[in-house]
Amino acid sequence: SLQLISERMRNRTGHYMGPEMLQSQFDALEIPDYGLHLEVTDSPEALIPKIRSWLQQTQLSQLGIVGLGVMGRNLALNALNHHVSVSVYNRKVAQENDLLDSFLSDCPDKNAQGFDEFEGFIKSLERPRKIVLMIKAGEAVDEVIEQLLEFLERGDILIDGGNSFYRDTERRYVHLLQKAVHFIGMGISGGAEGALYGPSMMPGGDRHSYDQVYPILSKIAAIDQHDQPCLNLMGPGGSGHFVKMIHNGIEYAEMQLLSEIYGLLRVAYNNEQIASIFDRWSASGSDSFLLQISSKILLKTDKAGKYIVDQILDVAGSKGTGNWAAQQALELNVPGGMINSAVEFRMLSGFKDSRLRYAENLKRRSDTHAFSDFELLQQAYDSARLINHHQGFEILAGASANHNWDLDLSEIARIWTQGCIIRSELMNALVDVFAKDISILDDKDMFKKIARSEAALKTVIQAGFSKDIAMPCFSNALNFWLAITSKNLATNLIQAQRDFFGNHGYKRRDSESDKLFNTDWE
Repeated sequence: SLQLISERMRNRTGHYMGPEMLQSQFDALEIPDYGLHLEVTDSPEALIPKIRSWLQQTQLSQLGIVGLGVMGRNLALNALNHHVSVSVYNRKVAQENDLLDSFLSDCPDKNAQGFDEFEGFIKSLERPRKIVLMIKAGEAVDEVIEQLLEFLERGDILIDGGNSFYRDTERRYVHLLQKAVHFIGMGISGGAEGALYGPSMMPGGDRHSYDQVYPILSKIAAIDQHDQPCLNLMGPGGSGHFVKMIHNGIEYAEMQLLSEIYGLLRVAYNNEQIASIFDRWSASGSDSFLLQISSKILLKTDKAGKYIVDQILDVAGSKGTGNWAAQQALELNVPGGMINSAVEFRMLSGFKDSRLRYAENLKRRSDTHAFSDFELLQQAYDSARLINHHQGFEILAGASANHNWDLDLSEIARIWTQGCIIRSELMNALVDVFAKDISILDDKDMFKKIARSEAALKTVIQAGFSKDIAMPCFSNALNFWLAITSKNLATNLIQAQRDFFGNHGYKRRDSESDKLFNTDWE
């Protein structure tokens, strides 16, 4: 106040400015709406913490993250651990009320700022702003984008790090381009642990935007065996989310194969024995993240000493990316049967009441003898995995051609060698296979490996059937192999049927042209 400052000036001796000049200064004063406003009546002891807090808050963050679920929280911690300053946003609603405070309390000495309103969050970021959305795919993404647009400026970059459908990503890309805001759809794989210690990242969008976010993303991505980040621009538009979708499809089938092996072995072996088999496979050429965690899962017990996996209801859930992958294979006319079989089997597992009811109506005499040829089982497993990866990467190749994405399959395989859920020894080998610009089945060594394992596939499937165990993914792998290596399929009858009832026509074996023939079948 004028009075307080006048008193202080009178108490100062020898100052060039006398209190009589103070009134003119107050008359000309325009109080700014920026900066830090302090109460002059406060003591220095009270003012210093306020000034220190304000200085910390006014340091602009390099990265913004919206959504503090497990993935968003861990990604933010990952960035902070790599000396990337972060501002985080999370809404204040009943079920998420403590997420923001909990996050900030876990990193009090780190360069993090927290917000529950978008205006302050946006203002806390360096320009051009780089914001990763870690929220549930679907309408929520559109809603948050519209809220952010009120505060974003030309050249800012939004990154959708969730499992959005690639066509939604392409729609959002066009929408934001009209607002002069850049958009990247980025698949992230690795689960909660990957988000914290280094995930595999699959961004899609324009090169200019990617180059601006690369210095930050490269710090938090997983590192491959050549010390390169498991990160690269997949292509334009929704390509990044498409690649992640197919990653998840391959993942579905990989998990189903292990489930079928577990079902076959648990007839005669306990969890420790099955885990030991998986460990031996990991040490003999079949190593993968999913194989490793399956062994750990089988050995985990609760406080009562009971195996936790044995207490889990046999109903497998999903979040939709596997369904999308299966649908895209059909739309692209690319066989993706193993993915489809895995998706369908999860759906079937959900019919628990029906399964119980129908099982009561059957009295089966299943073969309970132990399947003891573990080497043969490993051969069948390895070959089925090769076919699964072949199908998955062929879907990627088909999408690349259809959308003019120019996907680099070798680079995708490299990005999947660390950090992601389907990382494996096989994936390391596929980097070199795809570098030759050929498919898995066109690689002589891979082809021979499957051919040598054909008998093993048949034996394993027959063993499963004899024990009344469904083997959908193993069966599909064998069916695909038998069909793709057949010179003459029985589908000529199907084409004749189509011509019979629909006059669709058919090509003849003895004609080299594409001419269609018709027959009056009656």
